[in-house]
Amino acid sequence: MPINDLHVIEINIAEATMANVFTYGSLMCADIMAAVCGENSTFENGVLAGYRRYAVRGEDYPGVLPETCAKSAEVAGIVYRDVSDEGLRRLDVFEGDYYQRRSVRVQLVDGEFIAAEAYIFRPQFRGLLADWPWDFEHFLASGKARFSGAYLGFQKLPS
Repeated sequence: MPINDLHVIEINIAEATMANVFTYGSLMCADIMAAVCGENSTFENGVLAGYRRYAVRGEDYPGVLPETCAKSAEVAGIVYRDVSDEGLRRLDVFEGDYYQRRSVRVQLVDGEFIAAEAYIFRPQFRGLLADWPWDFEHFLASGKARFSGAYLGFQKLPS
């Protein structure tokens, strides 16, 4: 084949984007996060300032809302690094209608601030939140097994 007959085919492959994801409830458990996302990510502790975490009535998981009145409002959680687009899509399905994914600023233990995605409880569902805070240690002791066994959301996600 003569050189003039060769054609260069340009393939434009979009680079996959990776995101940090701040979690503050059941997804703080790496095994639950991996089941939902379909992948394992490295993680570290972080704090989301300007929000409060509340129990969702009748459920084992929480929701967070912005807290504009209290300067000391903050939520401790886990930041998962480099979650894929597919992982984010699966998280969107898992979180459902009560939550909206938003970009937030999270402070890590070393003081560094990073951008992350977080699932914030939608204000129109505020009535579903209890007046008391959600507690991770209580979840581990009495809610995680029930949540993992009964909640089918992440088990129905496509792999």
